[in-house]
Amino acid sequence: MLIKLTKRFLTFAVLSFALSGVAIAQSSPIKMKIQTGVPSASIYFELMKNFGERVDKMSNGRMKVEVLPDGAVVGAFGILDAVDKGVVDGGFAWTHYWSGKNSAAALFSNPASGSGVGLDQVSHMSWLKNGGGDQLYDRLFTEVLKTNIKPFMIQPMGPDPFGWFKKPINSINDMKSMKYRSPPGLTAEIFKEMGLTTVAMPGAEIVPAAQRGVIDAAEWIGPADDMILGFQNVFKHYYLQGLHQSTDVAELLINKTYWDKLPADLKSIIETAVSATIAETYTFNVYRNAVALEKLKKDHGVTVHNTPKEFFTAFQKATSVVYARESEKNPFFKEVLDSQRKFAGVVVPYWTQINELYYNIGATAVGNKSK
Repeated sequence: MLIKLTKRFLTFAVLSFALSGVAIAQSSPIKMKIQTGVPSASIYFELMKNFGERVDKMSNGRMKVEVLPDGAVVGAFGILDAVDKGVVDGGFAWTHYWSGKNSAAALFSNPASGSGVGLDQVSHMSWLKNGGGDQLYDRLFTEVLKTNIKPFMIQPMGPDPFGWFKKPINSINDMKSMKYRSPPGLTAEIFKEMGLTTVAMPGAEIVPAAQRGVIDAAEWIGPADDMILGFQNVFKHYYLQGLHQSTDVAELLINKTYWDKLPADLKSIIETAVSATIAETYTFNVYRNAVALEKLKKDHGVTVHNTPKEFFTAFQKATSVVYARESEKNPFFKEVLDSQRKFAGVVVPYWTQINELYYNIGATAVGNKSK
């Protein structure tokens, strides 16, 4: 009898210990490591940290997100492959960085000159969410690039300024002797079509390259991030309107194997946190860049210019040439571009006309202030 009771007690103890082990295992948070393509001081790194905090809070601590600065595991241009192979769980960069794998990638994050049909940052996001853009975006990673990645557009941060110069420019000819840091891919092809020389490099390398004389001019993201990187210490002339990135949307890439293993509720939490980050980026971007621009002018002696009108005509013409050439070579590029242009045909006339309200209010307010 004693032996039977002892066996039952031992069985109960072992079972209890095993179950407590399961409970401990279940209480351990799921970790997601995200490699970004920006330095830790970037306002867009800050937004990704906010994304991680949202996931943590909404999951009640069941999921922890670690956000890493550019180069912590891989450099910015290596993020796609690192996520695809599972070296990191997630990555934060821009789709046009993968233009070397397929030129259509540029149309998702940075369609030059609004794809030549007037898409701005808001209407571009509307195309993604309401015009079939997200479906094409998924196909880019699954069917075209054939990656093991689940992608999300997460930060609409445009429009981006034309960029920084060591001396004023008044025409395209003034730039023809310069080496200009531009985004890679089709944007560089458009500048080449205009007769300009471009160099592609990650953001953290731009200022050191300018100091060494490797480049003479550069664009990055916007006043806040550019100031953090120290552009104002090398350049004193800043041109605001940049058609090369009239829209600019950063992405979150998640390894598909990692994604598929997540419980359904955590997937929903990530999707909700992405939507919240999209909304936050709009408001964050306007305020932080406006404050930074004033600081650049007042504290660092930077002269802010409007981009010469000649660039608009020349850039749009070059965009049409490059995009037509690419459409002939790449059926998927043509499919995406046709989708954007069809959507723009409906949305842009309304959106442009209704937004004259804000332009006129702003122009009147600025004009009255200057009197």
